[in-house]
Amino acid sequence: MRTKIVAMALALACAAPALAQDQIRIGVEGNYPPFSQVAPDGTLSGFDIDIAAAVCAQMQAECTLVQQEWDGMIPALSANKFDMIVASMTITDARKEVVDFSDPYYDVPSRFVAAEGAFDGYSPEQLAGKTIIVLRNSPRAQYLAATYPDSRILAVDREPAVYLELAAGRGDIAFGSSVVSAEAFLNTPEGEGFAQVGETITLTDSVDGGVGIAMRKGDEDLRGRVNEALAAIMEDGRYAQMAEQYFDFDITPPHARN
Repeated sequence: MRTKIVAMALALACAAPALAQDQIRIGVEGNYPPFSQVAPDGTLSGFDIDIAAAVCAQMQAECTLVQQEWDGMIPALSANKFDMIVASMTITDARKEVVDFSDPYYDVPSRFVAAEGAFDGYSPEQLAGKTIIVLRNSPRAQYLAATYPDSRILAVDREPAVYLELAAGRGDIAFGSSVVSAEAFLNTPEGEGFAQVGETITLTDSVDGGVGIAMRKGDEDLRGRVNEALAAIMEDGRYAQMAEQYFDFDITPPHARN
């Protein structure tokens, strides 16, 4: 599915002029609210979609969104199905071996969620023998495999499905994004009777930190332009305006905070 991005604003006067051949295809998911979702009429929306539009407007590029299932994102990028990925992809050493990343454009901690009162903590000892639900092939899944060797891991294909499985009783505790767990579960009727367990977790030991825009290895020109565009929208206030539509806390990556 392909959807034209409508330019959100005119590019800054100092931005480089667009080239006639400046066509950029952007891989997005559509199954990760509030970062991306698809309306019944096929319209894509969410924070990732807004970031993609703002970056394209700043670069004065003609961009096309290409919807792609999460597990196929990097293979599709490598196969030239699109030119970059804006899909809440966490920057990790393993991923940097196969793609290049922009500077981070947001950073959100993780948290455990379970039935209210089921757990008073989430140490490896407390979760030994328990089934933890997590998004497949994610840094969180990597973190669990390394930190909770005595727990059973139930991996699912989409982040919202983590909480559907928890509500259905197919696991004891869920581990996911603090934003998605709130928006897709805890703040909905389905999340009644469930709560966060303990404090939020920043995966500093298993990931570089932050979420970036992924590009094919060696595409330094595009990477440089994307980084310049991200810096511009963070500096002039557009980033904050977009983020405030979705979040009641600061998701600005550490390098961009004042």
